Amino acid sequence: MKSVKIVSQGVIQVYEQDDTQLNFKSEGDILVKMKVCGICGSDLEKIYGDYGMTSARLGHEPSGEVLAIGNKVKEIKIGDRVFVHHHVSCNSCHYCRHGNNTMCEYYQKSNIDPCGLADKFLVPAWNVERGGVLKLPDSMTYEQASLIEPLACCLRALNKVPFQKGDDVVIYGSGPAGIMLLTLAKLAGAGNIFIIDINHFRLEFSSKFIPEALFLNALTENSSKIIKDNTKSRGVDISIVATSSLTALSNAIEVTRKGGYIILFGVPSRASQFPLEASKLYSNELSIIPSYAASETETNQALNLLAERKINLDFLITHKYTLEQSPNAFYCAHKAKDCMKVIITT
Repeated sequence: MKSVKIVSQGVIQVYEQDDTQLNFKSEGDILVKMKVCGICGSDLEKIYGDYGMTSARLGHEPSGEVLAIGNKVKEIKIGDRVFVHHHVSCNSCHYCRHGNNTMCEYYQKSNIDPCGLADKFLVPAWNVERGGVLKLPDSMTYEQASLIEPLACCLRALNKVPFQKGDDVVIYGSGPAGIMLLTLAKLAGAGNIFIIDINHFRLEFSSKFIPEALFLNALTENSSKIIKDNTKSRGVDISIVATSSLTALSNAIEVTRKGGYIILFGVPSRASQFPLEASKLYSNELSIIPSYAASETETNQALNLLAERKINLDFLITHKYTLEQSPNAFYCAHKAKDCMKVIITT
């Protein structure tokens, strides 16, 4: 069987490995054949950047077909079409009881093996028993299911702020996550929605599908002035930084209204720092709220939104590669010259 691993900074390789290594460790495990797996911004940070989290495994947006199940597995059958969440919290510790499931010490430990970017992967009983495997409705394709995890992350981010109908929102970053956040804000009844990037292709591409938002190129337009002009000089209620750019974070502080919220959604590089005028943060009562990953609460919400067609994100998938073509796929996603969502298929 094949799997994809990081070899060195900026280099990945497709490995051949013996699938007998995927022996069940528990009677509650299941084996899944990967059908589709999306490439995420955090994957790109692991390869090309300096990722600040502990996991270096690639592929955490997989959907597939169940090949085998342990003797103690009851709710899942061979042949089931599923989405698999790579990390699952314990749901009972101090962090989980406070709604901080992604801070649970078991969250990073509950990995699928070897990773989501493999012909086949083993899902541990821990994940299966705690809702990490979701059955797909017949109406949902594997490609659509590969969008569940990133959409769930976006849902968790927006759920962290007291969003009100009519709130003005700015999103820094017009990549797939940025457009998902935009779509969710629109669904929630946002007022003005601004999306800012320096990637001309992505701005032009997305504006064709979501004409209600105002797409701004940070290189050629004075986005801060445009935002203030369209919000009665008040600024937006919510800023979402869906990029690793610290300049974007700094700009978000400038355009967020007094008492507003700034969601730190993009993955900053390890040890990255930026100057912060604490007095401005204090006197304007600005709230900076990081949002990392998602829990089973949000993955179920995301599945339902997609299955019920309350939102349609099919247009985001612009490039498809085979598992063998993974190096090219990651290079395409990293350069982002003419792509949005890049997926791997088998």
